[in-house]
This record gives sequence, C-alpha cells and structure tokens, in this order.
Amino acid sequence: MAAVFGVDIGGSGIKGAPVDLTGGQLAEERHKVLTPQPSTPESVVAAVHEVVSHFGHRGPVGLTFPGVVVDGRIQTAANVSKDWIGLDAAGLFRESLDLPCTVLNDADAAGLAEVRHGAGRDRSGVVLVLTFGTGIGSALFSDGVLVPNTELGHLELRGKDAERRASSAARERHELSWADWAVRVDEYLDLVEKLFSPQLIVIGGGVSRKHDKFLPLLADRPAEVVPAVLRNDAGIVGAAMAAAAG
Repeated sequence: MAAVFGVDIGGSGIKGAPVDLTGGQLAEERHKVLTPQPSTPESVVAAVHEVVSHFGHRGPVGLTFPGVVVDGRIQTAANVSKDWIGLDAAGLFRESLDLPCTVLNDADAAGLAEVRHGAGRDRSGVVLVLTFGTGIGSALFSDGVLVPNTELGHLELRGKDAERRASSAARERHELSWADWAVRVDEYLDLVEKLFSPQLIVIGGGVSRKHDKFLPLLADRPAEVVPAVLRNDAGIVGAAMAAAAG
C-alpha cells in the first residue's frame, strides 16, 4: 500500500511524518510548524497542507485534533479556535489535500500507538494513557479496545478543569518546581484512579521525555505508572494507524 502519513495538531505545534506501520516508527524525520494564532480552521488547514506538502506525500493521511471528534466532525475545541466546533474536519482536510483523510482525538491517537507499539503493548485490563502538554489528554482502553473521546483533562479538580492545575503548561505558567508539580499530578491521578481503577497508567506528551524528573516523585498507588515509549511521536504514529484502518 502507499505510505501512510500522520499529522498531530496541537495547541502549540503541528507536526507530521510518513509512518512505518510495521514497527510503529516515523519513516522520516518529522516536520513541524507552529500552530497559527488564532488557530482558525482556514489557518490550521493551510499549516497542515504545508506539513504534508513538505514530504510530497500522496496517500492516506491521519490527523489528530485536540477535542472530541465523532465521525470526523469536531464537537469540542479546548485549546484551539472555537470556530472548529460543528465542522466536518475530515471533509475540510480531504478537500485541501485531495487525499483520503481520517481525523481522531489527539490523545486517542497517542493511546492507540502506545497500546500497539509502546508501553501498553500486550497489556490486558484497563489501561489509561495520559498526555501532559498544553492540556491533559486521555485515552482509555479495556483489554486493548479504545473508549474514544474521554477528555479526562476536563474533569473538575478544586473547582476548575484539572488541566488548568496539572498540565505541563500549568507547571510552566505557575513556575512550579518538579516536586510541586508532582503533587498536583498525584492529586489528578488519585481522581482518575478512583473513577476507572486502571491497572496501568502511561504518561505521555511532551513532558514524557523528562519523566525522570517527576515520575520518581509520585506517590505509590495501585496502578503501575510508566512513561510513554513513543514519547511525542505517539500522536503521529496513532494518526497514521487510524488512517490505515480507514
């Protein structure tokens, strides 16, 4: 089959690459552009076009989106322009790129990649993949089957969205030490553990490459807590996996 391409659309950056689906790895070094501000549909579609065109790719494209996505249509948009809500994103990208396009929630894509090729591989029971970045994304699996669009970063914690307190961006915004941030992450993990009783929690997102600075500081808990293996490439790989699945 033609090469499959993955694009990860985030609140701060849009990155993409062709993906080797056999090994769950990028086939070439990824190309990244900054997420346009404001992140309107027109500007983001143009940025995605630039990323895909950089590789001269012709074939299926999978794209992640930071919000709830049902049948390619956007239902929520927490960290990008609200103009996305209600739009047929898959149709917009298909029209711009003139290629088959599949759109899914960003954390769900990262989770698919980690469960197939990374830290959640061959793990049964309830597995929760959490991505800490601009917000907190979540992907919930039961015996390897995804429950899509959980968006657990928006659970209420101390009267506000949990991601406002415990995301990687919140750590930077409040200039927290790793130890102080770990206290907030623990509080958040207590909440999701109480709700879902996962056997395994995989910590991904941009901050996962610095996992040695905060994972050892977290409290012991019933769930095993491990860093993501695919780090920040998981969204690209998962998007390509979704495109290949059709």
